[in-house]
Amino acid sequence: MTTITKSQPTTLLDAAQAARENSYSPYSHFKVGAAVLTDDGKIFSGTNIENSSYGLTVCAERNALFAAVGTGHRRFKALALVTQKIAGLKFNSPCGACRQVMSEFLAPDTPVYIAVLDGKKRTCYCKKFKELMPFPFEKFTEK
Repeated sequence: MTTITKSQPTTLLDAAQAARENSYSPYSHFKVGAAVLTDDGKIFSGTNIENSSYGLTVCAERNALFAAVGTGHRRFKALALVTQKIAGLKFNSPCGACRQVMSEFLAPDTPVYIAVLDGKKRTCYCKKFKELMPFPFEKFTEK
């Protein structure tokens, strides 16, 4: 079971929200920020970076995870995501590609904090990773 202190979700969401401000999203105009908390308490953040060839766009969640993994971190206590409000949706879930990458590094019970900005108001939801990705693609090994 992952232990998160009382202040860490807010700190993580603040880091994701700050990263969101660096979004390069001239095509969708949809800014996203993400941050991951490593087992040793470090925070790595990332934002979405779009490209005119849409398939080359990289999401905030993957950028945050890749920044952490690229410096040697492999175990994470939590992930936070901050997006803007979309009419009719309660919150915006990570895309399938991000969920698959997350499944490589997040334990099923890892908390994923998803915040929605509506003006200056930030509403946060918390889901366990396994609720977002109940059936990840996994390597098959013989037993």
